[in-house]
Amino acid sequence: MSDQGFVYLTRERLIELEKELQVLKTNGRKEIANKIAEARAHGDLSENAEYDAAKEEQGLFELRISKLENILSRVRVIDSSQFPGDEVHILSTVKVKNLKTNKVFEYTLVSPEEADFQSGKISVTSPVGQSLMGNKVGSKVKVKAPAGLMDFEILEIK
Repeated sequence: MSDQGFVYLTRERLIELEKELQVLKTNGRKEIANKIAEARAHGDLSENAEYDAAKEEQGLFELRISKLENILSRVRVIDSSQFPGDEVHILSTVKVKNLKTNKVFEYTLVSPEEADFQSGKISVTSPVGQSLMGNKVGSKVKVKAPAGLMDFEILEIK
């Protein structure tokens, strides 16, 4: 859901990312520097696998910091009270029934940066998320997903 380069996050997720960035920039950088110094102390750097691994870890670490800074520079905080309660929107928790299997699922629609399928948070840009957006209770939606065509009925919106 990144139009105009914005990243939409809840206030809670924004705070989590800010804390993560702070920890990475302070304690994390110190730990990486210590690992590099320790590996460097083991001698010849040209044949020092521990040093190479520490430098690679540092590169990945700095990449994560850069990614977080980029996300935080484009954040727009969203609040579910801004949206109508009778239709599916970002931050809606939706109970749906798969019409082929009769199984009921509950999903919370979030930005791609907050998606976590294991905890029931799906991205509004996912096939299911896109299909549910804007619909109301009782609506039947077809989802074209990698697993094939699925039919859902919206049972409840919170």
